[in-house]
This record gives sequence, C-alpha cells and structure tokens, in this order.
Amino acid sequence: MLYSFRFYLSWIVSAVLMYVAFYIWHGVFLNDLNRISFSKGLFLGLAALIYLVISFVLYKAFESKTLTKYVSQPMLRGVVSGFLLGFILFALVTVLGISFTKDINLTYILADCCWQVVEQIIGGVVIGLCKVIIFEPAPELIHRE
Repeated sequence: MLYSFRFYLSWIVSAVLMYVAFYIWHGVFLNDLNRISFSKGLFLGLAALIYLVISFVLYKAFESKTLTKYVSQPMLRGVVSGFLLGFILFALVTVLGISFTKDINLTYILADCCWQVVEQIIGGVVIGLCKVIIFEPAPELIHRE
C-alpha cells in the first residue's frame, strides 16, 4: 500500500514533536533520564522508535472511519485522537508498571496522565494541520482520464 506525502510528513513531524515533548518533560523538567540504569543512548533510540509507532497509530486513529464520522473538522479530530491515544497509552504504561520513579502518588499519576495526553494531542494537532494545509486530490480524481 502506498502512502501519500501528507501521511509521511505528518507521521514524521508528529513523531519528532512528541519525542521532543517527551525529552523536555522527562529529560529536562523532571530529570528522569538520569535515573535509567542502562545506556541513555540505547534508551533514547528505542524511545524514538516507539514514538514512530505511536505516531503511526495516531495517524490511523485520526483517519479512522469511526472518528471521521463523529468529528469531521481535522484540527478537532487531531485533538480527540491525541487525547484518546494519550489516555490509552498512559493507562497501558501505568498498568504495566513502567515508571521512572518508585514513589507513585495521586499527584504524580495525574501529572503523568496530563503530560501523556498533551504529548499525543501535539501529534494529533500536527496530523490535523497537515490534513488542512497539504492538498491531495481524492483517489477517484487522480485516476480520471
């Protein structure tokens, strides 16, 4: 299956921006990255791959028929898909016990949830913005003779 320029641009840019937001939150603001017990380079490389996967899933959620049916405006659909995926990822990571800290309290959980949702909303907004800005003719118009 061939993907469009809009797909590739929104996929990569949203992944990069979510990764930057992740690094700012965990590497600068919370200084969590100093607590990892193995190679920081390996961790950041694997995190980059994970953000490519997250961005791909986010794009697919954004373009899903179900979400498009209920939220037609692209920017709002980006926010909604980012919110939903961010919350699902937060819940998954929390249930699996993946955390930088051992002292988890309600404040930490709420802050982590909010930040995870914000990260994915950033990606969703980028995808929505690319949908609005980059014109691509409908497939049926491309194959006309």
